[in-house]
Order: sequence, then C-alpha cells, then structure tokens
Amino acid sequence: MTDTKTQQPEKQENALLNLLFNIVLPVLILNKLSNYIGPLYALILALAFPLTYGGYDLVKRKKMNAFSVLGLLNVLLTGGLALMGIHGIWFAVKEAAFPALVGLFVLGSAFTKKPFIEALFLNPAVMKVDLLESRLKEQGKQEEFHDHLRKATMWLSASFALSAFLNFMLARRIFINIDPSLTADAKSVVINEQIAEMTTWSMAIIMVPSILFLLGIFWYLMRGVKAYAGLSTEDLIRES
Repeated sequence: MTDTKTQQPEKQENALLNLLFNIVLPVLILNKLSNYIGPLYALILALAFPLTYGGYDLVKRKKMNAFSVLGLLNVLLTGGLALMGIHGIWFAVKEAAFPALVGLFVLGSAFTKKPFIEALFLNPAVMKVDLLESRLKEQGKQEEFHDHLRKATMWLSASFALSAFLNFMLARRIFINIDPSLTADAKSVVINEQIAEMTTWSMAIIMVPSILFLLGIFWYLMRGVKAYAGLSTEDLIRES
C-alpha cells in the first residue's frame, strides 16, 4: 500500500462516474440511438463520452484513465463492426474480448505496488485508510497485507475471465448470421436489435454471478483486514 502522505494529495477517481461515462452511456447510445441518428453518428457520440471523461481525468489527476482507454476500445469495436456490417461470431469474440482485456489489466496490476483491488475498495473517501495503514505498520504486517491484496486482485481478475466465458457463450446464441439479401439499413436494424438483446440478457446472466463474485472478494479482503490489522468492517468504514 502507498504511504498516506503521498496518497492524500492525489485526487480519487469516482468509480460510479467511471463506469457510467466509459461503459454504460456509450453502450446505451450504440444500442438505442443508432436507429434514429444512424450508426456513424451514434458511434461518434458514443466515443465522445470516454474521450471527454478520459481527457478531463488526465487534466485533473495527471494520469491516464485505463477505463477510458478500455471504453474507447469497446465502442470502436462494437460500432466499427456494426458499420462494416460484420456480424455473427465476430460479435461474440468482441463481447468476450472486452472483459478479457479488463481481466488482464486487473491481473497485471496485482504485480504492481498498487493492486487494482486497493483502488476499488480501499477508497480514502469511504474507508479509514490512514487508520488501516497505521495499524498495519504497528503490527509489522504491511508486506503480508499487500500479498493479501495481490491475491484478492487475482480473484477479481478471475471474475472477469468468468464474464468473458459467459459473454462468449451468450453472444454465440444471440449474434446469429444475418440474411445477406437484406439491405444495409435492414442489416443495421438487426444488428442493433441483437446488441440490445445481448445487453438485456447479460444483465441477468452475467451481472448476477459477477456481483456475487465481488461480494465474495470483499469478504475475503475484509477477512485480511481483520487478520493483519485487527480491524472490523465497522472500524474501517467512515461514518456518513
């Protein structure tokens, strides 16, 4: 874990806004607006959100936002495939590739000084990170706790691997080949309907296991907090 003195001046990311601007809004635009403003303009509008958020974050925090980069890749892949009229198994590959890329990013962070699980759960605005660091230092358990964070991050990476597998299996059933005799506009409508169906089903089939996985990871993380710092969840969470 990083030292409190160096951590305080750093402006923290808002995880909810991160997901909203980089993932949720671009996907909704591609799914819902393509039929009204056309695939090209929907793609441009969807790209504007991760570009704007990533640029703002770069100016504000002086760091590249990895989720903005991933969001851009996701939008470019989805919108690009739709514009080129590519469908079928390639959309299934794309649906699996995005969580796989996120999982690799998370896995890579496990071998850095700040594993991703630390940024996700140990936010100073919500958790008493200074108290945790003080207790770990007193107990001489800083290295052990960092290893615990690394293992929790690996479990988080495994959850994205599961999402990639489930995404691929679901997408193979939804993104069927489109009748080549259809007009370009008709093909675009079918593709957008498939994307919308994929989004709807993925919320139930993929999000539920992912949430359960996250709850398990949080339990595992807090077990380490108790074991290495002697703090309970109630001790660590800041009062509103």
